[in-house]
Amino acid sequence: MLPLFINQVASAQTTQSITNPTSVLSIFLSLLVVVGVIFALAYIMRRFNVTAMGSNHMKVVASMVAGTKEKIMVIQVGDEQHLIGVTSHNISHLSKLEKNLDVPVKGKAGSNQDAFKQKLVAAMAGKLNPQADTKQKDN
Repeated sequence: MLPLFINQVASAQTTQSITNPTSVLSIFLSLLVVVGVIFALAYIMRRFNVTAMGSNHMKVVASMVAGTKEKIMVIQVGDEQHLIGVTSHNISHLSKLEKNLDVPVKGKAGSNQDAFKQKLVAAMAGKLNPQADTKQKDN
């Protein structure tokens, strides 16, 4: 009789622990943490373009938006550059470029960025050292 009572108490405790609001809350929060980690990893992969790393044979040299879902792109395959049209349904080869476009090198600033950088340095020099600003105006 006593073992039967102990089994009933043990089974009652397990059903109470599942329906206990704190255990349901902890299960729900654990699920939210797992889903949050999945979304965070997906965001990081999209942000840093993890899937495109490792392909040095083909790269996008330039692109231009032609419509809401259309792009015109110049891709480089080896030493050749091709002009392609990209839509949501297909990719069309438009032409092979006779003269290759310059490929921007990562980490080096373009001419617009260089001009901005020089203006920013000059402005910062003027704020930090007003005498340097007057010397530049005199020259």
